[in-house]
Amino acid sequence: MTFACLAAAFSPLGPLAERLLPQAFSADDGSHDAAHLIRVWKSARRIQAEEGGDPRRLAAAVLLHDCVAVEKNSPLRAEASRLAAEKAARLLAAEGWSKEDVAAVAHAILTHSFSANLPPETLEAKILQDADRLDAIGMIGAARCFYIAGRMGSGLYDPLDPLGENRPLDDKAFAIDHFEVKLFKLAEGFQTAAGARMAGERTERLRAIRAMLLDEI
Repeated sequence: MTFACLAAAFSPLGPLAERLLPQAFSADDGSHDAAHLIRVWKSARRIQAEEGGDPRRLAAAVLLHDCVAVEKNSPLRAEASRLAAEKAARLLAAEGWSKEDVAAVAHAILTHSFSANLPPETLEAKILQDADRLDAIGMIGAARCFYIAGRMGSGLYDPLDPLGENRPLDDKAFAIDHFEVKLFKLAEGFQTAAGARMAGERTERLRAIRAMLLDEI
């Protein structure tokens, strides 16, 4: 699929997307690929329709928020959003964006990451953080969790104690532990009312998915 075809999913900012997509994601990571960017854009647009915000800045932030690939188990993981923000700033400056717009997009990218643990201060930054975290919960979130566990060589669950009732939770060893360690907690930290509502719905789906998995083992 060409970048021009993918860019159509970012309407009405398709021309911008076509220029940025070649620098936007790593081709070998199915959890941070073009499909992820499209899903985040759709969620961002839903939130923006209720909350407001600058669509051009938001589109650039969505497109470039993962433009530097850092694996989940890398010691540089907490630096991923900073590295992506710096690269995004260079790309947008080359596009002729104003310093104010570049700074706004860079801030949104810098603060979107859970690992970075930095507060978003603008509406676009809050929307990006919410939209990106929505992709970590619900059915898609469960699928991505198991996909990443496979990439990292983790097991699905502890066969003797799946819920970690008599052992410390370890989401590096078992994918299902990541639900309790992180995913169920994400809904508590959403920045916008629209995002929080969507997060509540997806968290219930995530709980149902874990319940169904436990029922089968």
